Amino acid sequence: MKKPTARKTTTARPTKTAPRKTKSHHKYIFVVGGVMSGVGKGIASSSIGTLLHAKGFDVNLAKVDPYLNVDAGTMNPTEHGEVFVLNSGLETDQDMGNYERFLNRDLLHEDYITSGMVYKHVIDKERNLGFEGKCVEAVPHIRDEIVGRFEHAAKLNKSEISIIEIGGTVGDYQNIMFIEAARVLKIKHPDDVIFIMVSYLPIPSKIGEMKSRPTQNAVHQLASYGVSTDIIIARSEAPVDQKRKEKIGIACNIPEENVISAPDIDSVYDVPLNFERDKLGDIILKSLKLEKRKGEGLGAWKKFAQSVKNTERELNIAIVGKYFNTGDFVLTDAYVSVLEAVKYSAYSQKVKAKIHTVNARDFEVKNPDFSVLDSFDGILVPGGFGEKGIEGKLNVIHYARENKIPYFGLCYGMQLMTIEYARNVLGLEGAQTAEINPKAPHLIIDIMPDQKKKLEEKDYGGSMRLGAYTAKLKKGTIAHEAYAANSVLERHRHRYEVNPNYIEQIEAAGLVFSGTSPDGTLMEIAELPRSVHPFFLGTQFHPEFLARPLRPHPLFTEFIKAAKGKRKK
Repeated sequence: MKKPTARKTTTARPTKTAPRKTKSHHKYIFVVGGVMSGVGKGIASSSIGTLLHAKGFDVNLAKVDPYLNVDAGTMNPTEHGEVFVLNSGLETDQDMGNYERFLNRDLLHEDYITSGMVYKHVIDKERNLGFEGKCVEAVPHIRDEIVGRFEHAAKLNKSEISIIEIGGTVGDYQNIMFIEAARVLKIKHPDDVIFIMVSYLPIPSKIGEMKSRPTQNAVHQLASYGVSTDIIIARSEAPVDQKRKEKIGIACNIPEENVISAPDIDSVYDVPLNFERDKLGDIILKSLKLEKRKGEGLGAWKKFAQSVKNTERELNIAIVGKYFNTGDFVLTDAYVSVLEAVKYSAYSQKVKAKIHTVNARDFEVKNPDFSVLDSFDGILVPGGFGEKGIEGKLNVIHYARENKIPYFGLCYGMQLMTIEYARNVLGLEGAQTAEINPKAPHLIIDIMPDQKKKLEEKDYGGSMRLGAYTAKLKKGTIAHEAYAANSVLERHRHRYEVNPNYIEQIEAAGLVFSGTSPDGTLMEIAELPRSVHPFFLGTQFHPEFLARPLRPHPLFTEFIKAAKGKRKK
C-alpha cells in the first residue's frame, strides 16, 4: 500500500466543506492589543471563550497574525515560539494551542488567518481573472476577503459568538487592514460587534505609581481608525484600584466596570476565574445584547485550577532540547505544548512536575557529567530539526536507557532513540538519520519518498507530513494499555521515518514498534517492554498537541506514572 501523502497547506478558503447554517445575529468579539505585545492577549481570548462556553454559548476562537508568512511553519521557534499543528495540517501560531486547551476541543483550518494567506489568495484570484479585469486594491478587495474569512469561520463552526484575536498592537502598520475589516463588520452589525483591548499599565520602579496614560493613548489611536473600545482588560504587575478604573473609564469613554483588572498571577488557568469574579462574562453579554443562560459553569475548571495550586509533591522532569537559549534568556515557548502536557498529566496523578530545561549541547563536550541526569525522575526529548545538539541528545538517551530512567521521545525524540538503539544494541556503527548525513553507512531514519522531490525543489512551506493520521496499536504493549484502544488519531509534523529496511532487524533486537500506520509501512510508536525498562517510549507524532487541562494525554500520563515509580525507589 502507498504511504499517506503529506497534506498541503492551502491558502484559499476550502470550498468542499458545506457551511452549516448559523442563527441570525451572529456576534463578534475582537481582541486587540494596546501599548505592548506579549502581555497575554492569547490567554485573555482563551479565557473569554472559556467563560462564554461555561455560560451556555457556542463560541469559536480565531487568530489573526498580520505577518506575510502564509503560515507559521517556516518560522524559527527560538524567535517566534512553537508551531502548533491543527488536525487539518495547518501550521499555526502557539496561541491556537492555548485556544484548543482552554476550550477543550479541536479548532478548524479556517480559525487561523495570516496576511500572507489573504494576500496570496487575492493575488492568485487576480491572476486567474477572478476579478474580471478590475483594478485590485487593498480596499475593498483585501478588506472584504478578511471579512469573508471571519464570516466563513463562524458558519463552519456553527457558533453563536466569534472571538477573534488580532495579533500585534494598535499602531502596528501591518494589522490596520484587519482592524478595518472589523470596523466594517461593526458598521454592518452595530449591535453584534464589540472590541476588547488588552493593554498594559506600567509601574515604573523609580516612580512607584501605576500609569494609565499609555493605555489612554492606545484607546485614542484605535478611535482614530474609527473603532471605539468597549472593554479594557488592564494588565499590570498589581491589581488596578477603583480610582484608576474611574480615571481610565472617563478618559476612554467606557463605564468604569468595563475596566477589568488583570494583575500578574502564578497560573494562567486562574485567568477565567479572575475574569468571572470581575463579571467580565456578564459585561460581554450585556454589551452584545444577549440574554443570560444557565450553562455548565466553571466547576470542572475550578477543580483543575485548584489542583494546580494545591499539589505539593514534586517530580523532577528534564526537557532536553536545543531551542532554549536566546541571548541571555531561556526560552520555553518553543516547547509550550510539551511543557503543558507534562503538567496536565502530573496534576491528574496528584503530583506537580518541576520542569528542568536541559541544553543538549552540554552533553556533547568531552567527558560530560551524566550524573546530573540521575536527579531527574523522567527525561523527555521533544521534536526539532537539524544537526545541533543531536549527539548530545543521543548521549542522554543512551544514559536513560542503560540506567532505567523513564524516557519519552517525541518525533525527533523517537527517531533518535531508534538510532541510539541501533548503534549501541545492534552494533550498527555510524547509524544515523538522513537529515544529518544522507551518506551514513546505516540510515536508520530516512526521508519519506514523496518528500525527496519537495526538498530538491525547495518546497518547504506546508509540505511535510502534517495533521491527523491514524495509528494502529499492537496489543500487549504500553501504548495499547495507555490508550485502551486498537487505533488512535494523532497529529504529525515531519519529513523522515524509520527506514523499513531496518525494521525487522531492530525488532529482533528487542525494540517494539507498538504503533504503525494502518498499512503497516510507517512506524508511529517505538517502545521497550516494561520487563526491560520502566518506560522507554517514543512517538513519531506529536501527542502534546492533543493534551488538554481537563483531558490529559494518556502517553504523557503513563510517562508520569513511571516517573513516580522511579521517585518511590
